[in-house]
Amino acid sequence: MTSLDGRAVVVTGAGQGLGRAFARHAAAAGAAVVVNDVDEGLANETAALITASGGAAVVSAHSVADADEARALVDLCVAEYGRLDGLVNNAGLNYAVLPWDEDARLAKELVEVNLLGVIYTGLAAMRVMGRDGSIVNISSGALLGQRARGTYAATKGAVASLTYSWALDLEVAGIRVNAVCPLARTRMVLGCERSLRNCPPDRTPERVAPLVTFLLGDRSRGVTGQVIRCNGPQLHIVGQPFFKAPVLERDNWDDESVERAFDEVFAAHLEPYGLEKRLPPTLREWLEPAHVPVDFDDRAAVGEN
Repeated sequence: MTSLDGRAVVVTGAGQGLGRAFARHAAAAGAAVVVNDVDEGLANETAALITASGGAAVVSAHSVADADEARALVDLCVAEYGRLDGLVNNAGLNYAVLPWDEDARLAKELVEVNLLGVIYTGLAAMRVMGRDGSIVNISSGALLGQRARGTYAATKGAVASLTYSWALDLEVAGIRVNAVCPLARTRMVLGCERSLRNCPPDRTPERVAPLVTFLLGDRSRGVTGQVIRCNGPQLHIVGQPFFKAPVLERDNWDDESVERAFDEVFAAHLEPYGLEKRLPPTLREWLEPAHVPVDFDDRAAVGEN
């Protein structure tokens, strides 16, 4: 088992679900944990579970969506434990809505928590971490694109890009940065019948927690800049986007040459898109059977954590 003896770890959004599992597993591996959640009651429940099992935990109700509170969260860890060795950026919001029904206020709140919260807490943490520090950002398979969750997917794609960038920047400081795309039966899927069918009861948050603990520990030295997906039984690396061949070259691209490029070359190279790998229309008519219309009012699209 990965040992986190002597390490201090902050887990955001640790009041329930995946965050609670991450905090408890890290504590069981020997880490002193700051259990952060804006719902202080839930954070206290997680901390009580940790201390009842002989672990060390302190509660934080700071909001990661506020830069000053994110810094205060990190300062709390240093004040309590004298150090900060690991950060799990887990706090997040999710909801299903079709684009034309999107509420700008809810979208802003989601971006502030899911993306700015990762940035604010990560920046504060990296400034006090020593060498061998580890940041684990929680992304999602939704980064590939998902029906009725465009804003959520956008934040998780941004978290993946942030992970790649921070890994490049922080390698010289000896700090590793990775991201995890978990799929588990949490509150994000409990209210959705289709999601429940695609996420059986045995896919609990506890099945993802060992991956996060591994990434926090010494045994993962040399692993940085990776996005890793775990849905319980499956564990795999998520490929990074790349520039796809063929690469066409012209001294100057004009209206006619761009149109010819798509008609004569790119039409056969268009990428399937979204988690469901939907074929673009120009390929669909050749490669798919008679199309079954999509019910765009079905808001119970499968959600990835």
